[in-house]
Amino acid sequence: MLKRKATALFQRWLDAPGDKALLVKGARQVGKSYLVDAFARDNFEHVVKFDLVEDQATCDSLGQATSADDLFLRLSVAASSPLVAHKTVVVIDEVQRCPNILTYMKYLVQRGDYRYVLAGSLLGVQIENIDSLPVGYLTQVEMFPLDFEEFCWACGLAGSVYASAVSLFAQEEPLPDFLYDRLIGLYHRYLMVGGMPDAVNAFLASNNIDEVRTVHAGLHTLYRDDITKYAPPDLRLTIRDIYDLIPSEVGSKNRRFRLSSIADVKRFDQVQDHFLWLTQAGVALAVYNVSAPAAPLLVNVQRSMFKLFYLDAGLLLSSYPKKTYEGLLDGKASMNMGGVYEAAVAQELKAHGFALRYFTSKKVGELDFVVEDASGAVTAIEVKSGAAYRTHAALDNAMQTRGYGIDKAIVFAETNVKREGNVLYAPVFLVGALNFAEPL
Repeated sequence: MLKRKATALFQRWLDAPGDKALLVKGARQVGKSYLVDAFARDNFEHVVKFDLVEDQATCDSLGQATSADDLFLRLSVAASSPLVAHKTVVVIDEVQRCPNILTYMKYLVQRGDYRYVLAGSLLGVQIENIDSLPVGYLTQVEMFPLDFEEFCWACGLAGSVYASAVSLFAQEEPLPDFLYDRLIGLYHRYLMVGGMPDAVNAFLASNNIDEVRTVHAGLHTLYRDDITKYAPPDLRLTIRDIYDLIPSEVGSKNRRFRLSSIADVKRFDQVQDHFLWLTQAGVALAVYNVSAPAAPLLVNVQRSMFKLFYLDAGLLLSSYPKKTYEGLLDGKASMNMGGVYEAAVAQELKAHGFALRYFTSKKVGELDFVVEDASGAVTAIEVKSGAAYRTHAALDNAMQTRGYGIDKAIVFAETNVKREGNVLYAPVFLVGALNFAEPL
């Protein structure tokens, strides 16, 4: 079983007073159901589970509930094992199929006789659009593909090893060569495999990239099928086109998604809902432009300018021909990997709670990411995949521009930790060490 950080969040929920349900969200196939099932088995004497995709009859019945009492009665009728008060957790998987369950959850948890764990994807954004979502009665945990640290655990690396690298980074001290070499080697594999659990398990079982690419191909098919099944009918074809365009747009020079790439589209408002569906479903990550790299970044966001990545860098890399992998294990990739490295950084930042933003202007150039901590301090991030990582004109220009509010500047690249003036250079595999995400 893959060790996941979300388990600690589940445990925090369990240890808290029992007046909240646990809602586990995330894109399809990021490991929600598997982790929830394991956690329930390990922590409760009785587990009663309902899968609203596999059991359509139960889904239909629960959807007819007219009150919390009616919902509980229907649950008890559908349960395959007894509901034992104060000893049972009720697990409802794919809860987005029956959103009224969330509406009544407040009243069920107030009774205090059972614990409830709900899991669901964001497909169709049903969960996000419930008017009476009982926020005060839900502990929400969003899951993502494995981040790099979790991938290291899966590959057998002791947790203390990555932790020691994080500690050195915090002190701006270089990593010993043996530690750097071990982690950069794993990172090259992470770019190829990504963090989707099925792909990681295929890699661990076979050490065969063909097996991994087969898993990735199946995931792409699944997401395309989900668009066909769950997206609004008038949006489906264009959403599919946008999803399929992501690899070519990421591979373009500035990686900004060009609306002109979409047939018959000239204005952003024509496709705003299409992009929103993909990001709310969790299958794509949007990095929005800000008009100025100054706090608060939120007020400077320009929603009509953005980059779009798949939720997982491994899924992105597998969209390209297999020849793309050549040389990557040795840090000598045969193609420009800038877009893939940037996608991996976006994935890591998202998993650690950061809002994804970048900055570009004709005068300054482009900063790959700008992030903000809870105190309002802004960090400018450049991502470099090649040897010329010390060349960063946009970052230099931005740091010298009066009126900008950049407090820190970091270049993440295939290099050890070192500082030169006001720029800190750091290994790209340590993006996850930035743990000061702004409050959501």
